[in-house]
Amino acid sequence: MTNLSPPIVFGEVLYDCFPGGESVLGGAPFNVAWHCQAFGVKPLFISRVGDDLLGNYVIKSMQDWGMRTEGLQIDTEHATGKVNVSFHENEPSYDIVENSAWDFINAQNLPVLDNNSILYHGSLALRKPDSEKCLTVIKKSISPATFIDINLRAPWWNISNLYDYIQGSNWLKINEDELNIIVPEHETIEEKAQHLKGRLNLEFIVVTQGGSGAFAMNQDDIFRVSPENSVTIVDTVGAGDAFTSVLLLGLYKSWGIEKTITRAQQFASQIVGLRGATTQNVDFYQPFIKDWDL
Repeated sequence: MTNLSPPIVFGEVLYDCFPGGESVLGGAPFNVAWHCQAFGVKPLFISRVGDDLLGNYVIKSMQDWGMRTEGLQIDTEHATGKVNVSFHENEPSYDIVENSAWDFINAQNLPVLDNNSILYHGSLALRKPDSEKCLTVIKKSISPATFIDINLRAPWWNISNLYDYIQGSNWLKINEDELNIIVPEHETIEEKAQHLKGRLNLEFIVVTQGGSGAFAMNQDDIFRVSPENSVTIVDTVGAGDAFTSVLLLGLYKSWGIEKTITRAQQFASQIVGLRGATTQNVDFYQPFIKDWDL
């Protein structure tokens, strides 16, 4: 796929609130858009924030990072999103505040959309009807090139709706635990991935496996990657989003799946050395920009 316009990234923007009082700007789609911007892609991020101090900080952060803001809506009735993050054995869990501004992304407030863009979205942002309807409008407005990232956050999903969300997508990223949940049949994780790819007619599926790495499966092959042994883990928040951002970058740059997942693993392995999912340190990205000739 060549000559694509910058991707459209749809979904939640919120604050991850950590034990001890620290708050970090995040949300899976926002994290993906943030990293893509750092890599020079200039995505159109579509979301919604409250007319409040946190919302103002989202806008300022995006502007300071050079991100486009025409897709960011202001909500005068609902607050900017928050998530309370806790940890068990170094794995994060999330208490996601309901009825946040990003639950009410409005199709009537969309900017002009480029129909030559890849659309990226997760599943969490579809938990409420307004944002779900808005995504449907976007899908009807652009070419059918959709990359979905599954994020199963209880209680905000059910299996029937999940298949509806994935149906018609070209590419899917999911972690091993989530794949085991939605495809209980079959014995091995590879068989589960093959089943889901075939059922949904996906071009490829990527399964992340935490400390074991990840694999990608297309029509003919399976490609596997593993993290380096020297990785120092501060926390794993946002590691999957970092991985996804490079998957999206690889689609945009037409790298091919093997090169793309190798680079995605390299980047995700560095993100776990940070506190939180993103960084405002532009120097963090420079080795990747240089090595990948961006």
